[in-house]
Amino acid sequence: MTRILRRPVPDEPTDFSADVSARMQAIYAARGVRSGQDLDRTLARLESFHGLPDIERATELLEEALRAGRRILVIGDYDADGATSTALAVSALRAFGARNAGYLVPNRFEYGYGLTPEIVELAGHAGAELLVTVDNGISSLDGVAAANRLGMQVIVTDHHLPGETLPDAAAIVNPVLRGAQFPSRACAGVGVIFYVMAALRARLRTHDWFVQEGIAEPTMANFLDLVALGTVADVVPLDRNNRVLVYQGLQRIRAGRARPGIIALAEVAGRDVARLSSADLGFALAPRLNAAGRLDDMSLGIECLLCTHPIEARQQAQRLEELNKERQNLQEEMLVQAGEALDALTLPAGGAVPHALSLYEQRWHQGVIGILAGRLRDRVHRPVFTFAPADESAQTLKGSGRSIAGYHLRDALARLDAMHPGLIEKFGGHARAAGLSLPAARFAEFRDLLDADACEFIAPDQLRGELLTDGELAAEEFSLKMACQLRDAGPWGQGFPEPCFDGTFEVLDKRIVGGRHLKFSLVPEGQEQELEAIAFNPDAVLLERRMERIRIVYRLDINHWRGRDRLQLMIDHIEPVTVSARMIPA
Repeated sequence: MTRILRRPVPDEPTDFSADVSARMQAIYAARGVRSGQDLDRTLARLESFHGLPDIERATELLEEALRAGRRILVIGDYDADGATSTALAVSALRAFGARNAGYLVPNRFEYGYGLTPEIVELAGHAGAELLVTVDNGISSLDGVAAANRLGMQVIVTDHHLPGETLPDAAAIVNPVLRGAQFPSRACAGVGVIFYVMAALRARLRTHDWFVQEGIAEPTMANFLDLVALGTVADVVPLDRNNRVLVYQGLQRIRAGRARPGIIALAEVAGRDVARLSSADLGFALAPRLNAAGRLDDMSLGIECLLCTHPIEARQQAQRLEELNKERQNLQEEMLVQAGEALDALTLPAGGAVPHALSLYEQRWHQGVIGILAGRLRDRVHRPVFTFAPADESAQTLKGSGRSIAGYHLRDALARLDAMHPGLIEKFGGHARAAGLSLPAARFAEFRDLLDADACEFIAPDQLRGELLTDGELAAEEFSLKMACQLRDAGPWGQGFPEPCFDGTFEVLDKRIVGGRHLKFSLVPEGQEQELEAIAFNPDAVLLERRMERIRIVYRLDINHWRGRDRLQLMIDHIEPVTVSARMIPA
């Protein structure tokens, strides 16, 4: 059973102004914010680019390429961070006066991840002289070597953890390199390239480039809509610097100053642009953008972001919407198949579920296995890798993993790779998400070795599901004022979680809406106010039972409908306190 725990609030002095309520002070303190200064989300609070490694060398190479009119190719990745990074780099270079800047993004199904020798060959055919990787490249040793042999220079911009050996690139800009002085190690790929372009603009301004070329100096804030989307989509921790980037990007989007592609993505997702939140970026816009890379070609998503005409952008966003619906159908099929695989697991004596799960199904689509792994991880509360065939021969498998707190997935793969050479063909990723390729014949070996590693590094208590809440709300806190206060205090996200609360409620009414969601009328225990609440996609058993009292974990939300705002509870977790076995009448 999932444990509901209260988020600890440090017993240390804080320094907030008098207009910050005691509730908000506790919420901030529980997230490491100790003073009102840390709540400043103005652009003046952004960290300087000067602490990034190789930033001077990277901008020097870019300036030389601009002045010489060299062919610059941006090498992207096929997820939302990669797409926003690519669109930002290309649009910024063109705004700076680059006459010959384009991009290449690997097709997931033909070339795989990153700057591979095959992608370098394509770049060579396109006449590239300078390659700039975004959201990839730190592990592309062979690709950079191939580019060097062909006389191309390579600038690597990335945020992934480096291996023992770095690529022999002309410059490597990565905030997590050993010895890097940049304060925000949590930058997404789009954040890194934003800083590179900001540094390039500063260099070009110092050297009178814009005056000489007769170009109006671009405003870097115009690219923050892309930074906000890519940062939230990549689920990197929202440290103070990332919160500034996301907040400022959201403000531009809400004000209607975003690029047409982002506005179109919001519209096809049914979101009100003027009220867009970080959750909308992560759960509505990002999946539609990601669908291109998962099922087709991320160039579709990049072109949507680069589009300057609203009508064309809407057409491209509609195509992404269709791909996303196809992805959702595939995902549902794969979840059913994965559930069957979990039920069929042969457990050892005592029935202990493995500390880490690895599942393979030949019918699975490699573009969706990452989502599948995440959904299964949430269900079983342990690291999960899901695998699909890399091609029709099925001799090689592509795997995507999602982990729990305390078990670093990329480090685990590095350990297995070091101790069992040849087991893993290639791998990369972060603490909570990673990917790899391995021979199909060695899947069972990998499955057992990963579980053995997890048994060594994961304590049994870590395998229990936990929900941290910010406590119970008082009667006067169930209000639109409080909901607006919480909304405006964001952006919320990874590492800076949106406040949620718990409590016991009397159920006045419960009904199924949309086929698989539950709509409630609730009264908090000991109170009188009747509240609307909704739970999206709850466990199927809850759809079929009448509940008289429930304990829930929920967030305050504002339901905007036909010009009116109403308070609504968004339910994340339900535990029946009193359950009747009677079925709900048809």
